[in-house]
Amino acid sequence: MSALVFTTKISPRLQYIVAFASDTCFNKQLQLTDSLTVFNNFEGFKINYTAERISSSELHIQPVDLLFEKDILPQAIECFDWQGLKVFFRTGGDISFDIFAATFYLISRYEEYLPHARDEFGRYAHINSLAFREHFLHLPLVDLWWNKLCSFLLKKYQYLPQSNTSTTFQFIPTYDVDIAFSYKSKGIIRTTGALIKEITGAHIKAINERIDVLAGKRKDPFDTFGWLDMLHQQHQLQPVYFFLLAEKNRGYDKNNLPHSPAIKQLIAQHANRYTTGIHPSWQSNRSFDVLLKEIRWLHQLTGRRITHSRQHYIKMTLPKTYRLLLDAGISDDYTMGYGSINGFRASVSSPFYWYDLIHDNTTRLRIHPFCYMDANAIFEQQLTVAQAANELEQFYNVVKQVNGTLITIFHNHFLTEQPEWQPWRNMYETFLNKCF
Repeated sequence: MSALVFTTKISPRLQYIVAFASDTCFNKQLQLTDSLTVFNNFEGFKINYTAERISSSELHIQPVDLLFEKDILPQAIECFDWQGLKVFFRTGGDISFDIFAATFYLISRYEEYLPHARDEFGRYAHINSLAFREHFLHLPLVDLWWNKLCSFLLKKYQYLPQSNTSTTFQFIPTYDVDIAFSYKSKGIIRTTGALIKEITGAHIKAINERIDVLAGKRKDPFDTFGWLDMLHQQHQLQPVYFFLLAEKNRGYDKNNLPHSPAIKQLIAQHANRYTTGIHPSWQSNRSFDVLLKEIRWLHQLTGRRITHSRQHYIKMTLPKTYRLLLDAGISDDYTMGYGSINGFRASVSSPFYWYDLIHDNTTRLRIHPFCYMDANAIFEQQLTVAQAANELEQFYNVVKQVNGTLITIFHNHFLTEQPEWQPWRNMYETFLNKCF
């Protein structure tokens, strides 16, 4: 059943968020009009997005100014409770807040365009965010709002948007291949230097392991790809792999170099079976030419057009990073999350299109938010394996509750059979066996 939103002023921001709501809650049947005649004559479900009520049968949502503004201004936000959920932008309509504006504020990452502190890596610090300060970072709050609204519409108006029953939960495991191999494909200089350090430090076990791997007597410890393939086949999963292809090892880019035969073979094998994307290097943040070169390399190695990406170290700045990705031909980005804590950076679990606040327009870049990364649990939050397993399962439960998309990030070199990593490997396998 179709639905119609009436407003006295159609703005790009309002058009964007109505389209989002249409995809999220109204089975792509939510329309927008500024004609009162059209609204009055409409026979479907009506939403009045103006200051004054028009009829008793409509859903009246009183607007705040946000969606009719063009500037990016500090917003006075005070959270309160609605239907057991935190909300903001209080108004006096049939629901007590402007759900359109509040949704836009969160998924556009409005607060990231305002002056803010950065973390040690120059990223937007999660402690600045409303979600962290108000303790809802662990929730896909936007999804929960729209689910509650659907229930409200059914109870009060006997209206049930069709998408409430047609959307399904999805799980997309993703992997950042920062360092494909521990010993293989490191080059003569790096291998010799590592051996000298190991000999000097009398690390006999590491020396023997390195020699055995290079001699082909033992599998490289970071080569967990066959095990991952087995898990994907067992659970019928379609993962996405992101490969770091920095031309030079520098700073945070410590990958195996892309010209290595073993790397070429690894990427070709994965491209034949799975979706592969670029993991733009730290160095590419400073040079568009470097970004293009890395994308071209992956294109050559896969024989496929490269349209998927995720920034190394989750290093992104709005709107610069997303504009560069669009210019480079990327259509789907998986960076929306924090590199310092797990949770929902945009307070939503399902994909959405990026809105460029400065240009004030909807773009064609589709954002796929993740909520869990192993590196966050291990290094940033310093969780035990049991605590990390519990956190991951909580994310699974809440995303499944809203029929969203659960996207996780794991690294091949944290899933090894080495004694220090075996518990984390076991945790991931247990999670898959339990939930899928």
